[in-house]
Amino acid sequence: MSLEIALITGLSGSGKSVALRALEDAGYYCVDNLPPELLSAFLALEHHHHGNRVAIAMDARSGTSLAQVPQELLRLRNQGVVVHAIFLDATTDTLVRRFSETRRRHPLSHDDSLDGRRVLVQAIELERELLADLREHSHVIDTSTIRAAQLQGYIKGLMSVVPQQLTLVFQSFAFKRGIPVDADYVFDVRMLPNPHYEPGLKDLTGLDAPVVDYLYQQPEVSRMQSHIEQFLEHWLGLLASNHRSYVTVAIGCTGGQHRSVYLVERLAEHFQSRWVALRRHREMDAR
Repeated sequence: MSLEIALITGLSGSGKSVALRALEDAGYYCVDNLPPELLSAFLALEHHHHGNRVAIAMDARSGTSLAQVPQELLRLRNQGVVVHAIFLDATTDTLVRRFSETRRRHPLSHDDSLDGRRVLVQAIELERELLADLREHSHVIDTSTIRAAQLQGYIKGLMSVVPQQLTLVFQSFAFKRGIPVDADYVFDVRMLPNPHYEPGLKDLTGLDAPVVDYLYQQPEVSRMQSHIEQFLEHWLGLLASNHRSYVTVAIGCTGGQHRSVYLVERLAEHFQSRWVALRRHREMDAR
């Protein structure tokens, strides 16, 4: 059997340990903070002793040696290794809050005696710079507003697809809780008729039949769906030919419960016959 590896990278405090636990539950042999210089030798050893599924976490503590990782991943893929490269991200404010709550020191922070927040923010931004190239070569998950259980579910879902083929991730969200930083494309559908103001529909979601029926009958909703489909159909082929493994399409409305959820479902149905199409409902998954 071919070797399958999951490489988890991302900012400190973004949830890498949570992701590793999810992969361990899924049957991967996991190791944290592996130096990039040891990647090839470690994979050869683990393939021999522990089987075909390995998960590795790397972060900014590896310093300048991180620059060699994208080229190493390309070499592994050319050898037939199945590589899932996942980058966990979050807003700076979220990361500052998490470090403050846990009272942990950021691994790149060396002196927080004067202005703790300022030093922490500087460390986070330095980490973003060090990891920028890895982020560019990975599927990004924004963990700013999701719970640990949601992240574990997202990770396990990604492991079920073959990364050599283009995978579409359709995600609904609420603008009032922020735009997902992992989105490649963002579509604002707040101008569409809102079931929230219709009797009997407020407490339902875009997954419920009465809301589906209501939105299906709205010409503006059908027009928006058609425009998004046309846009994606025009560009997906070029994205795939450019060796993109994942494309995240975020659909946002006010509360992330009705219009965005409905359109995510319809778009996933439309494209799933030609591409792998995953669905995420950020606000509903958080319930």
